[in-house]
Amino acid sequence: PFPVELKAGKKYAWCACGHSRSQPFCDGTHKKVAPGISPLRFTPEEDKTAWLCGCKRTRTPPYCDGTHKQEAVQGAQLSA
Repeated sequence: PFPVELKAGKKYAWCACGHSRSQPFCDGTHKKVAPGISPLRFTPEEDKTAWLCGCKRTRTPPYCDGTHKQEAVQGAQLSA
């Protein structure tokens, strides 16, 4: 996961495809390499430090829920 400082009322776009070079935030790369996936847009209600998901398998997007610790994620083949 990515630790980030979120600001209340600011709009964010969390990368849902995993291809952004600006992780954990969207940089528009999905438009070319993953056109069927859109970023999750969210606006925090308070200033806070949060852990945003990097594995993209969280059940509480955009926030990390520990899914990355599961065998299905840990044992996944990485593309070169």
